[in-house]
Amino acid sequence: MKSRRSFSAKTYAAVNYAALGLLSLLTLYPFWYEAASSFSSSRAITSGEVFLWPVEFNTDAYKRLLDDGQLLVSAKNTVLVTVVGTLLNMAMTVLAAYPLSKKRLMGRGGLLLFITFTMLFVSGMIPNFILIKTLGLINSYWSLWLPALISTYNLFVMKSFFEGLPEEIDESASIDGANDLAILAKIILPLSKPILAALSLFYAVGWWNSYFQVLLYITRSTKQTLMVKLYQMINQVDASLLNSAGGSEGASQALLTPEAIKAAAIVLSVTPILCVYPFLQRHFVKGVLIGSVKG
Repeated sequence: MKSRRSFSAKTYAAVNYAALGLLSLLTLYPFWYEAASSFSSSRAITSGEVFLWPVEFNTDAYKRLLDDGQLLVSAKNTVLVTVVGTLLNMAMTVLAAYPLSKKRLMGRGGLLLFITFTMLFVSGMIPNFILIKTLGLINSYWSLWLPALISTYNLFVMKSFFEGLPEEIDESASIDGANDLAILAKIILPLSKPILAALSLFYAVGWWNSYFQVLLYITRSTKQTLMVKLYQMINQVDASLLNSAGGSEGASQALLTPEAIKAAAIVLSVTPILCVYPFLQRHFVKGVLIGSVKG
């Protein structure tokens, strides 16, 4: 009987791992295909010959994107927007979530109701643009950072996490003479590494992929971010193919199709986040689970 149970458990584990492995491959394949396409010739891409590995290996798409140096400038801008934006987001989210997690906060119910209201009703694009223009923030990264200082959803997730910590921690620290800021900085935050890592990654991915707000508020080419610059370069390739009427210059432009440029752009935009994720994976998974259970 015991051997049958052991065999059944092993069979279940094998089937489970096989199913999870297959789902993982299906999830990974689109990015793998784009990576293979980015190193393949335009002829191989348009003819559908690319499947798992590059065909007629070349780096022409990457050379086209990196040729004039504008992409490196936009990448630096994106790093600046992402790092500063994430730090501001985390600072404001922590400073808002910690007091809201305390029942002794005066007016706590009204504040929570007001914050919840912002999740259901938004002002709209045109009023936001008028506000940003009136404040003189056009072509300033503060036009991106200020309206998005706090995500209401992330605020409630962090608030739920803080509420799940034992109240005795605050009481014992208060008896020792620590104020709220000291308790938050020296006790609460060191215990909150999982949720801090999870929300930091959420904020960072959002800033890294930011596109529409940059398109609205940042008009200087020297201050535009990576996603906007990649979009412009892809459009330039489309325009060059439409405008080429023949000749050597048109033929040389036609050698590089938009599909190759798009594939290289996807690889360049996704790879940095993929490199950061493994360092946060352990805390990220734990933080997401804690937020889902406590919330």
